[in-house]
Amino acid sequence: MRGFVESSNAIVAPMAPRRPTTTTRHGVDLVDDYAWLRASNWQDVMRDPALLDPEIRAHLDAENAHTAAQLADTRDLQEVLFAEMKGRIKEDDSSVPAPDGPFEYYASYITGGQYPRLARRPRGSTVETILLDGNIEAEGKPYWQLGGGAHSDDHKLMAYAVDEKGSELFTIRFRDLETGMDLADEITDTRGSLVWARDNRTLFYVRLDANHRPLYVYRHTVGTPVEDDVLVYEEKDTGFYVGVGQTQSGRFVQVDAHDHQTNEVYLIEGGAPAGPMHLVTPRRHGHEYQVEHHGDRLLITTNSGGAEDFRICEAPVNAPGEENWREIVAHKPGRLIIETIALRDHMIRLEREDSLPRIVITRLSDGNEHAIAFDEEAYALGMSAGYEFDTTMVRFTYSSMTTPAQVYDYDMEARERILRKMQEVPSGHDPADYITRRIQAPAPDGELVPISILYRKGTPIDGTAPLLLYGYGAYGIPIPASFSTARLSLVDRGFVYAIAHIRGGKDKGYRWYSDGKAKKKSNTFTDFIAAGEHLVKLGYTSRGRIIANGGSAGGMLMGVITNMAPSLFLGIIADVPFVDVLNTMLDDTLPLTPPEWPEWGNPIASREDFHTILSYSPYENVERKAYPHIFAYGGLTDPRVTYWEPAKWIARLRERNTSANLVLLKTNMEAGHGGASGRFEQLKEIALDYAFALRVAGLAGR
Repeated sequence: MRGFVESSNAIVAPMAPRRPTTTTRHGVDLVDDYAWLRASNWQDVMRDPALLDPEIRAHLDAENAHTAAQLADTRDLQEVLFAEMKGRIKEDDSSVPAPDGPFEYYASYITGGQYPRLARRPRGSTVETILLDGNIEAEGKPYWQLGGGAHSDDHKLMAYAVDEKGSELFTIRFRDLETGMDLADEITDTRGSLVWARDNRTLFYVRLDANHRPLYVYRHTVGTPVEDDVLVYEEKDTGFYVGVGQTQSGRFVQVDAHDHQTNEVYLIEGGAPAGPMHLVTPRRHGHEYQVEHHGDRLLITTNSGGAEDFRICEAPVNAPGEENWREIVAHKPGRLIIETIALRDHMIRLEREDSLPRIVITRLSDGNEHAIAFDEEAYALGMSAGYEFDTTMVRFTYSSMTTPAQVYDYDMEARERILRKMQEVPSGHDPADYITRRIQAPAPDGELVPISILYRKGTPIDGTAPLLLYGYGAYGIPIPASFSTARLSLVDRGFVYAIAHIRGGKDKGYRWYSDGKAKKKSNTFTDFIAAGEHLVKLGYTSRGRIIANGGSAGGMLMGVITNMAPSLFLGIIADVPFVDVLNTMLDDTLPLTPPEWPEWGNPIASREDFHTILSYSPYENVERKAYPHIFAYGGLTDPRVTYWEPAKWIARLRERNTSANLVLLKTNMEAGHGGASGRFEQLKEIALDYAFALRVAGLAGR
């Protein structure tokens, strides 16, 4: 087979050998020329990357070398971009301390430090104690990621979870906060989430099975052998995962079993961790609910009773079944209730309507209700109740695409905001230098797709500017119009930056999600293309000047729109892209496959689902035609989107692409789904993405 030459500098790309493997599903022969890139021992590779088959490693190394050679002329630009991005980060930064009894807890960074430090200080004091220093813990390790971390109620112990491979296999350790020393207890192969019981000796955690699925909840008593840990809950349905949490009051530990559209919740008395679990209400297909606790009742946010965008009910603690639920906040179509928190005197809910979030406060004694208002066209909002229950304060974070993050404590009785922290941009940032807009793009079926836009004042809106269009559109996850210091490096060089709030997310309520999943998945793709076309129509850019970007399920979006509308795009940046959708959903041994069937469909059991996925799956639909510039990024130990998905996709693209455009793959051989773990190493990855974008847009010299 002849080598395919990319670009005019005649650097010959690696060509993966074609070794056809044929399987037949629902009467259709599926020929996979590159199935050999999937390591048969992938579970072992997650734990030890050195076990990867040498031939596969050699191919990935060759792809990395090719990408480095093709982008060698951007090395100086990458360094400039990295320096700019790093210069916008306050290196010696810290979070706003969260009070809990006698202490305030927070995370901090030091100048030059890649990793967070967990710290506390006496309430109202400035004398800090470093509980865990990630920079010290990560010394000599190519990857280090802190997962869950929680202190016991008596403030004497801290449990924390660490992933040192990027494979999301966390090890839980325990630290004596008086001595600063770790105990002998060490629990491997966990999910990383953990919850203390109120006896200060018992920890609930989630363990994974051999196929990387979180199916077991265990109870560990500090100071006892891990082998003696008690199995509290085992999920028999591999299409469901389990998690642990607790109510804001601290009274109950929660065990939640869920897929993407159904769940059930069990409660354990935090003061009696060896006691029985109590089921709130059994799982019912399509029923989702969240549980909070207040006094002798539970507050339940539920989509039952036709409440597509959720309502809130109450039920007695001693009789929590659905037959005893009484509505206290009615369902309003189009107003999605995202989260509910109960404090001693108030209930707080985070909701979204017309694709914009708001916080609503209800005084529980009399039902008096008010909302916290905001003015910008497009913004992002998050809230946190911290550790305490007996408080009138709730904390929220506000930002927009032009406004750095602002952290407020809000007094719910006085209705006053107290600014606790403004995100600092050391190299300087004036929001007045930038413009943010929210527009609506008509989709082919008449729906209006929100688009959030950022550009620098003076950027011509006459069709000449290049535009980076970001999209995700899956699992009901909305993409907030939040502030990013990194993307300023693009817009300062003449790019317009846009986020398409496409179906598959819950940006416009639950219906926006259900209209972009399973059999309606095509709406996600046509929404994104419609957003690009509308931006062209309004003069924000022109056809062939758009660089599309998305990761994970958003990377799948990148693969589909590349097949559907290649001429609309100048380039594609696909981060850990889920592009081998059909083969993955046909492989029920992979970690995420059974739980993903409600999202994408089950092509094993359903002929219709098989043909739906086959119709758009990026890998199967690569054709012999001209493709835009493509840069794909993978992680060797990624358990969510396995490394072979982008590797196979790029191999097939390179075989069939008829254009001279770049087709590049970079695999991080020491990381997983989230990329590099250090905060500066992550910036280097963004700098590489942006250097690629600037180069193909002809702006690398700016």
